[in-house]
Amino acid sequence: MTIISFIAFTALVALIAYLASRKTDEKSADGYFLGGRSLTAGVIAGSLLLTNLSTEQIVGLNGSAYESGLSVMAWESLAAIAMVVTALFLLPRYLKGGLTTVPQFLANRFDTTTKTITSALFLTGYVVVLLPVILYSGSVAISGMFDIPEAFGVSDTQAIYLCVWGIGLVGSIYAVFGGLKAVAVSDTINAIGLLIGGLLIPVLGLMAIGDGSVMDGLSVLAAEHPEKLKSMGERTDPVPFYTIFTGMMLVQLFYWGTNQQIIQRALAAKNLEEGQKGLLLGSFIKILGPIIVVLPGIIAYHMFPNLTAVDQAYPQLVSAVLPPALLGFFAAVIFGAILSSFNSVLNSSVTLFGIDIYKQHINPGADEATVVNKGKLFGIALAIGAMIIAPFIANAGSLFDYLQEINGIYSIPILTIIVVGYGTKRVPAIAAKIGLLSGSLLYILSQFILKPHFVNEALAKAKAEGISDPSALSIIESQGYFGLHFLDVMAILFVLNVLIMLLIGKLYPRKEAYVQEYTKQVDIRPWAYTKPIGALIALTVAAIYIYFK
Repeated sequence: MTIISFIAFTALVALIAYLASRKTDEKSADGYFLGGRSLTAGVIAGSLLLTNLSTEQIVGLNGSAYESGLSVMAWESLAAIAMVVTALFLLPRYLKGGLTTVPQFLANRFDTTTKTITSALFLTGYVVVLLPVILYSGSVAISGMFDIPEAFGVSDTQAIYLCVWGIGLVGSIYAVFGGLKAVAVSDTINAIGLLIGGLLIPVLGLMAIGDGSVMDGLSVLAAEHPEKLKSMGERTDPVPFYTIFTGMMLVQLFYWGTNQQIIQRALAAKNLEEGQKGLLLGSFIKILGPIIVVLPGIIAYHMFPNLTAVDQAYPQLVSAVLPPALLGFFAAVIFGAILSSFNSVLNSSVTLFGIDIYKQHINPGADEATVVNKGKLFGIALAIGAMIIAPFIANAGSLFDYLQEINGIYSIPILTIIVVGYGTKRVPAIAAKIGLLSGSLLYILSQFILKPHFVNEALAKAKAEGISDPSALSIIESQGYFGLHFLDVMAILFVLNVLIMLLIGKLYPRKEAYVQEYTKQVDIRPWAYTKPIGALIALTVAAIYIYFK
């Protein structure tokens, strides 16, 4: 029954996605990369959520919650505010410029070299970090739900390899051969299933520990694990509360406002009004995110307090509380979420390569069909590379923390030059290049050279003083060096990069002030209720933090 329901739901989603996208002209750049600029609010919201909410979120963030409690909900709650900011300030500017990729703006504002460097940074991050993490975390979930090692008589490692290549091949077919519209439609269907199934897991989990009552289950958690239900993290937690006002908001703004895999959905809107409504609808739903990606981890801590790997918390809970008849359906939804994130990143990679690299540097005279075909070939190569790398992430620790820290190499430098690009008119191209280079190199120096050095020194000193308690040593390690969290480092480098760019702009300003032109590709009249709805969402997030403080 489990296998049958899994196959049936997966096949149904594929069929609907094919039927919905078959009339789109996939040979044109707009048709393949942006779904013909035809996406409406519901499709945009569903695709945004499924692109974001995959197993690196569901498995990784619930694993962090298992370990540290409710404070990690900042990754979800602050996303809602970042989406509001994107709807109000960034999307109108993107659509005014008729952008297909975010780096296209950088070519207009600075120069082609800046655009190419940015696209290369995106692509490097996708193939080395994001795609492998999606594949690995998805494989952990699928292997755990279906007990692949037992079913096929293989080791845990072999099961991960099987799942990685299975997910990768199916996802590649969606992304490379289906185009954005097929991806977006399948995302929307799976988003509905994931919301239903994702909300069902904590409900069933609370009923399991509350003898059939959800409220009793919450009372049990509150009574036995009050330390897990605090929204404001301590300095030793993965997300200390103060970091919300340092690097956390910057990370969220990069992800929801400038990251190609995410913003490409809004760039494909039929007009600004639909794009803003889609972002705000997704933002409102995102407020429910902690129920799906944080609460189950806390429930799992109560039910399975001695797990050796925190990223097993969610698969264990699902297997324990879901009846077999529903397990196949939910596994299909999870599989869809995995595919969604994988093929969304892959589709964005194909777009970046085709538009910003192949068309710009390799074959400027290529027609649109050639650009699309070469992009598809690149996507296939990228997918194979990600499938080779993915199994080696097994020893990376907490998946979500690993992903966020590594992303800092390119996220903050890119956010910096986009903010300065839109916020100033005379900062020159050389400033953008220096900002990208200095931001990346300084972050690598800080987090991957200096931090290990100082942390190892602190650990050695503690052990020399006779401190051997694992929890005490873990606190020393989590505090980094000089007490700086990696989100603090991001904030410091962001401010430093902005100052460097502004100084260069003061000393060597561009000759003519930059003026953004309206391409008239889409209607950019805003939705009348964007500001009041955005304010309501921000107040709701603040109220949640206050309630759980």
